[in-house]
Amino acid sequence: MLEELGYTTELEDYRVKNNLSNFNVARVITEHKERYVVKSEAGDFEAELIGNLRYSAQDRSDFPAVGDWVAISEYDTNKALIHHVFPRTSIIERQAVDKHGEKQFIATNIDIGFIVQAINRDFNVNRLERYLTICNASKVTPIIVLTKIDLVSETELVSILESVSKRIQNVNIIPVSNEKNVGLDALKSIIKKGNTYCLLGSSGVGKSTLINSISGKNLMKTGEISESIDRGKHVTTHRELIVLEGGGIIIDNPGMREVGITESSNGLEVTFETIFELATQCRFSDCTHIHEKGCAIVEAIEFGEIDEDSYDNYIRLEKEKQFFESSAQDKKKKDKNLGKLIKSAKNVKRHNKY
Repeated sequence: MLEELGYTTELEDYRVKNNLSNFNVARVITEHKERYVVKSEAGDFEAELIGNLRYSAQDRSDFPAVGDWVAISEYDTNKALIHHVFPRTSIIERQAVDKHGEKQFIATNIDIGFIVQAINRDFNVNRLERYLTICNASKVTPIIVLTKIDLVSETELVSILESVSKRIQNVNIIPVSNEKNVGLDALKSIIKKGNTYCLLGSSGVGKSTLINSISGKNLMKTGEISESIDRGKHVTTHRELIVLEGGGIIIDNPGMREVGITESSNGLEVTFETIFELATQCRFSDCTHIHEKGCAIVEAIEFGEIDEDSYDNYIRLEKEKQFFESSAQDKKKKDKNLGKLIKSAKNVKRHNKY
């Protein structure tokens, strides 16, 4: 059972070495305001953190997230306590909405990220590169899934696929139509027993319908199609881990309007590999790669070796990354100063007491 959830010999070795053998092992399948549902060999349990784990947490990353492996003890019918969070092999994260310098976990321990976009209205190559950067920063293999291809002509489809291939190389692209049952076999062939997959995309692109098609069951509630915007209404309200009968684990996510970049230098390097390679060849060590005459990147754009739109998107994401890093440093400094202030107040209170 645990192997079907993705449990590995490395996780078992960690369990033994860290004296966790007296606890049961489970995987977090849903999370809502620090309340969890976990799945173990004994079934599903409503779970909460033990006090020590809760109060020793330094930041949000110390709390469990969907996809995490945890050590639990059962104390009542379908109730459990979480004592320990196992190390993660990968973390897909974004900048927390309206919280500068803070991160939000999307999912953990992911093998492949399905980047889902509807080909009719949601389609945007800049957004694809943004999701690719997040996956590459997390060392998660990205696969692009373009849905609702039945809503465009064959000519339009070919043109869109060419536009993606022009800017994005070495990433598998699967065009899919749930209505026409096109591309689903190709998608199903990727899913392997014990591997974990995460669906990433905006609201209404068909992620829940895709899960139903892959599983052959109505596992997820789907919204009706809105004639005014020609897409399904968003129905997923929380992250959820789903175990497929044929093998494989899928994590569905609420649609994300904002996908902010964190300190994802490695992600940018992989997504925009050609740009980074040319930057190392530039003869100016302090080049901005924007207007300098003789700049390797400026010349590559002029000669059509680099797509200008892709380069503009890279500049936007790089600035966003730098802003996040600056905000994170400011937040860390403020938190440190606040910690000193609290410690000082406690010392004064203790001194006055005696």
